[in-house]
Amino acid sequence: MSILHIKPILNLQFSIFQAYCKGVAVRYSETHAWLERDDDKTVIVGISDRAQRSLGEIAFVELPEEGDEFEQEDPISAIESIDGTIVHLYAPVSGEIVEVNHALDNSPDLINKSPEGDGWIVKMTMEVPKEYNGLMTADEYDRYEGDILDFEDEELDDDEDYY
Repeated sequence: MSILHIKPILNLQFSIFQAYCKGVAVRYSETHAWLERDDDKTVIVGISDRAQRSLGEIAFVELPEEGDEFEQEDPISAIESIDGTIVHLYAPVSGEIVEVNHALDNSPDLINKSPEGDGWIVKMTMEVPKEYNGLMTADEYDRYEGDILDFEDEELDDDEDYY
């Protein structure tokens, strides 16, 4: 195994280690969203490091509006890489958007630089707390084999408004 194959594994294990040291319970969805509790009713949501590496350089992020409400697995954001690949971030839990990361408007590459930190996408309330517990732990996500681009929506009609 070359050093190029080891580095992504070490990066993921390091981010899991950082979360463990901070005492943060990061959870992951099958569509490669991560979330962590900001407080008892609010979570911070973004795409995983694995997903951003698969997409490559992020060129644009379409953000929802504060106050928008979503059910678990609804598309809440569109993320476009420089090669034109567009994927959607799906709500890992049901709730209302209480804050969006407007820094992504001018610097979508924050997702590449710090996907599970400064590159967060939204903060949202958790309407159904048991949905959080049903998501994967960091260890479970580390073993998860789901294809990153399985959550790409090739059949979405560009004329429809999803937000």
